[in-house]
Amino acid sequence: MQNILNNVVVFIYGIAVLLIFLYTVSQLFLFLIYLFKKREHHLFQKDFLPRVTIQLPIYNEKYVVKRLLENIALIDYPHEKLEIQILDDSTDDSLETNKLWTLELVKKGIDAVHIHRENRENYKAGALKAGLEIAKGEFIAVFDADFLPQKDWLLKTLPYFYDEKIGVVQTRWEHINRSFSLETKVLAMALDHHFTVEQTGRNVGNHFINFNGTAGVWRKSCIIDAGNWEGDTLTEDLDLSYRAQLKDWKFIFLEEVGTPSELPIVMSAVRSQQFRWNKGGAENFRKNIKKVIKSKVISLRTKLHAIAHLLNSSVFVWTFIVSILSVPMVKIGQNPTYFDGLLILGTFLKFNFFSLMGIFYVTYRKVQSKKLKDIPQFIFQFLFFFPVILGLAFHNTMAVLEGYFGIKSEFIRTPKFNVFSKNDEWRSNQYIKSRVSGKIWIELALILYFLFGIYLDFQMKDFSYFQFHALLVLGYSFVFSKSISQ
Repeated sequence: MQNILNNVVVFIYGIAVLLIFLYTVSQLFLFLIYLFKKREHHLFQKDFLPRVTIQLPIYNEKYVVKRLLENIALIDYPHEKLEIQILDDSTDDSLETNKLWTLELVKKGIDAVHIHRENRENYKAGALKAGLEIAKGEFIAVFDADFLPQKDWLLKTLPYFYDEKIGVVQTRWEHINRSFSLETKVLAMALDHHFTVEQTGRNVGNHFINFNGTAGVWRKSCIIDAGNWEGDTLTEDLDLSYRAQLKDWKFIFLEEVGTPSELPIVMSAVRSQQFRWNKGGAENFRKNIKKVIKSKVISLRTKLHAIAHLLNSSVFVWTFIVSILSVPMVKIGQNPTYFDGLLILGTFLKFNFFSLMGIFYVTYRKVQSKKLKDIPQFIFQFLFFFPVILGLAFHNTMAVLEGYFGIKSEFIRTPKFNVFSKNDEWRSNQYIKSRVSGKIWIELALILYFLFGIYLDFQMKDFSYFQFHALLVLGYSFVFSKSISQ
């Protein structure tokens, strides 16, 4: 019986490592496309000034709405061709204040309208759809409450709609509070990678990309043709993106146009954001994978990239499986099994680590610093980034599994703080969760579990997994401690 169990553990462990390796290979392909393939985007005439509606979906955002509206009022665009929709689903005291700030825009001669729904049906997707029904613009720009587009943002993006089949122009996110803490530096590093290597690589390779929910502009007819916004997944932006591209609409990603935004600064906010993104990714796999496979308008190569894209969040499941099984593997490794040949796949983990480190360094040079003297800073950030991502593996795995099994949950917004530095006050923010998730205590148990793994490493005098176990203890301890303390 023990031998059978050992064989099962080794087999599952090997398959999970192989899947992580294939994920890294997909990242390497995007990286090579990013480095070597030339952009083929063209510009339309510079005096292209169509009617535009800017949609601002908000929900209980009392700390950032004033900042948002003051920033939007500075947008450089003819007022007679610009409409601002404040799509306000708020249920707290910010609702009345938001109405007053909207009136301030109207007094400045801006066509601004405050739209409030009595219910949050379909959440953000429902708000965007409700606004679209009465939108005056033929192009629809979307900004979340924590975004601060530059005043020439529309003038930089609209000229790229040179072809009537271009449905979306998406811009890169920048981060106004990147240096606030180690957590924000880690989040910024992960997002920088997405908004350089992943988005650019897919786009210049003529593969599917996704509208990122904000800091992008849609052709209104594209939204309608693709079936409009739907709220049956937690990532309505990814869903609509795939439905549009499956109907042969083209997307453009502008790496060179950055849009400043605010990163979440407390672990509870990070957890809710990660949960929504990863569960939504899994929901979109369920919803769209058959359409991708059966599509006759996209190439086999693009289908493979799309499958990898929709499976991105699953890497947390495979990572969690590898981490859990790494502890019994310390003992099993002392005894032969039928699947010992799979153990050679374990060397792929080091390949994955150093490959991702190289890819992230290119991103670091692109976004943060090209100076050689800053390489130690990059190494420190990446070595901290890696255990934190491991520490979120259980939390994100639960999100992905809920998505795959069709378990529905509420759209949990990420609280905004309007902070730029450590000197800014944030602890009185009324949107911070006062209770911790029950998953926290499972994460505490995982810390003890991986500490036991380290004990086994020394007991068996086999240190093949020691570094991995140490990173797991560090990562889960950081996530646990921050979740409790904040």
